[in-house]
Amino acid sequence: MNKSELVDSVAAEAKLTKIQASDAIDATIHAIQNALKEGQQVNLVGFGSFMVSERAARTGRNPRTGDEINIPAAKLPKFKPGKGLKDAVTVVAPAPVAPAPKPAPVKKVAAPTAPAPTPAPVAVAEKKVIKKKK
Repeated sequence: MNKSELVDSVAAEAKLTKIQASDAIDATIHAIQNALKEGQQVNLVGFGSFMVSERAARTGRNPRTGDEINIPAAKLPKFKPGKGLKDAVTVVAPAPVAPAPKPAPVKKVAAPTAPAPTPAPVAVAEKKVIKKKK
């Protein structure tokens, strides 16, 4: 969303003209910038907090030449989102539903079978050995 789209949205939400909405947005941004310049913190309950953080001076390296360079201390604007903004942005997924347990597989029991018949004893014929007489 760019500024003109934001102006359109604010104008529709607050029932203002686009010029009035643009002036209100510009005034809000200007007031936040002035407060941060003075070192103040701006807290918008449910939205978030604007603050100034300080970064210490340090030495760095020029990536092209490898020479050391001094990086001066700096003050930087920071924004910390509030709970209302986090909740609005976070999409809460429904709790996962545990799948229904699968029914236990039915074990197919084979029909009882009759025991295999034992083979009948086979009669072995005795051989008579006849000895020849000499």
